[in-house]
Amino acid sequence: MRFSPLTCTGKKTSFNSIVLGRKCPLSVHDGGASEQASRLGFLCTFWRTGSALRRGVLPALLLLATPASGQTGRFKNIELCNAGSQAAADSVITGCTALIDAGAETTMTLAIVYSNRGNAFIQKGEYDNAIRDYDQSIKNDPEYAKAFNNRGVAYQKKGELDLAMQDFEQAIKLDPKYAGAFVNRAQANFDKGEYDLAMRDYNEAIQLAPALAAAWNGRCWIRAIHGDMQAALADCNEALRLAPNLAAAFDSRGLAYLKMGQWDAAVADYSSALRLSPSRASSLYGRGLAKLKSGQAADANADFSAAAALNPKIKDDFARYGIN
Repeated sequence: MRFSPLTCTGKKTSFNSIVLGRKCPLSVHDGGASEQASRLGFLCTFWRTGSALRRGVLPALLLLATPASGQTGRFKNIELCNAGSQAAADSVITGCTALIDAGAETTMTLAIVYSNRGNAFIQKGEYDNAIRDYDQSIKNDPEYAKAFNNRGVAYQKKGELDLAMQDFEQAIKLDPKYAGAFVNRAQANFDKGEYDLAMRDYNEAIQLAPALAAAWNGRCWIRAIHGDMQAALADCNEALRLAPNLAAAFDSRGLAYLKMGQWDAAVADYSSALRLSPSRASSLYGRGLAKLKSGQAADANADFSAAAALNPKIKDDFARYGIN
């Protein structure tokens, strides 16, 4: 399966900051209205070349413009607001809120601050609060592609795919080389049943960012569903080479092995996914199917029950993938 939606923090990090059950998307990330809406996504990083602010980083050099007595507190708040998914969401919110309430930041800085706080709200599952912050980010800088992408992730997690799609498209319009937005739009297209459009977006993301594991994993997933198994395995293997602890890629490769009738390999990959992400319903259900096919009925039923408890519609999801 795929990641949670890819979101972008204001901190300059790498594209593999995955959010969540959601971020960074997730994604960035994950949760969402369904298992599918929770798999892929970024809350990402770079958005275009230029100054540190344009890259989404709150520069400590701005401290030089403040009185010495206020520098320490502001520096601490900048660090907290830039911490992203590496820190507790409440700490990020505290730092960003202090910068907002101080009333001393430029509009471009505020665009980053509001976007970062929105990412923290996504981590907490507070999607409406996140959307309000992204609205403010866009108000302060209407050309900030990351804010549109991140708001799209929040809408995606709420199941509002049309609004999510609009934001992903605007992010791409503002920054045509924004690979994370292509990945997120691919997920939205997938969730709408537009598999060919999703494949096109994954291809574009891979062209733009060959080291982006989310794109390889997403394309693996679609190829597995379509029955192009060898190509799917190649994509999943590349995703795992780039990100060896990526639960979603083990899950996707497990699906490919399941459809190929390689039950032991499927069980092994699904088990690896569950070691990394124990609450992944798709991995539990897929492992159950592989165990059932290999004659382990009791173990299979335990996996089915656990999967249904996490996602009552998981059986229907697999039926759509052509697996019963």
